[in-house]
Amino acid sequence: MPATKPLRRTLAALAALPLLVLAGCGYGSQAKDDGGVDIAAGAEKIDGLDSVRIGYFGNVTHATALVGKQKGFFQKELGATEAKYAVFNAGPSEIEALNSGSIDIGWIGPSPAINGYAKSDGKNLRIIGGSASGGVKLVVNPEKIKSLKDVKGKRIATPQLGNTQDVAFLNWVAEQSWKVDAQSGKGDVTVVRSDNKVTPDAFKSGSVDGAWVPEPTASKLVAQGGKVLLDESTLWPDEKFVITNIIVSQKFLEEHPKAVEAVLKASVDTNEWIEANPDEAKAAANEQLAQDTGKALPSDVLDPAWKSIRLTDDPLAATLEAQADHAVKAGLLEQPDLNGIYDLTLLNKVLKAKGEPAVDDAGLGAQ
Repeated sequence: MPATKPLRRTLAALAALPLLVLAGCGYGSQAKDDGGVDIAAGAEKIDGLDSVRIGYFGNVTHATALVGKQKGFFQKELGATEAKYAVFNAGPSEIEALNSGSIDIGWIGPSPAINGYAKSDGKNLRIIGGSASGGVKLVVNPEKIKSLKDVKGKRIATPQLGNTQDVAFLNWVAEQSWKVDAQSGKGDVTVVRSDNKVTPDAFKSGSVDGAWVPEPTASKLVAQGGKVLLDESTLWPDEKFVITNIIVSQKFLEEHPKAVEAVLKASVDTNEWIEANPDEAKAAANEQLAQDTGKALPSDVLDPAWKSIRLTDDPLAATLEAQADHAVKAGLLEQPDLNGIYDLTLLNKVLKAKGEPAVDDAGLGAQ
């Protein structure tokens, strides 16, 4: 496949920008900060802080945050500074919380991060690390769609008009030389905008023939008899594209770099532990999901969903830049100035201390 083709996939992660939404990660509800945290005897506060407030989604694409919280990695690194948490179900609310100071650091998708940065003229956040890649699939009814060419003329669900997966699908459709009106969803393929929580019922009832959706929705459809026709990661160079980043308030980063470094070290340690203990990590993530959302994922959904997510400390900055470029070309976003959106200084410090290679900001680092 030509290199230019997978890069066009970069529309996917930025499609949510005009709507300031990340519906593709819409699992989990707003949660109150936790209390009763166990702090090691003799531990000291970092930067004199009583707490560091961390936000994330109750979703497997935020596995680092789920496991890091459940297994105590964040609290360990923060010492006597309490790790407090808030769970979100959409990017806009998390960006608002970061802007208002309700949280200090967050796990979030690329679209709301870029949108939040652009909307504030580069003044409200920095991307300080990576967390996950992948986890998006085209799942279809195998009785109606047996090959990619059979998608033409069918009804395919995406989470929301203009969201990450919606534009990913529209872009793929365009690559097939098929025509679809982006706003109405009508054309050679009918695009049905359906909330991820509703899509499994729509698929089961037959009102849609397939869906381009993130995990765990994709695996829920497979559990209902669907077939994975295409894994979006196969359309990217090295099969990697950013799906979750770590962001921080610029004010918090400037005033409390030691605390930010502690959270980043905990993130790197968590990813390392997950890789070494995959089964225990999967169980820990599901236990945290149950606490956050009120319901654990069944094994026939969790197992394939977990397998399709690739955890990474690298924010895959080059894919983010390409996502922005292609969103602009699609007419979904005015050209944003992303210079300065990354500050990977502390992450690279943590990685160096562990003997790991530095990661790159693709020329978009803070000066």
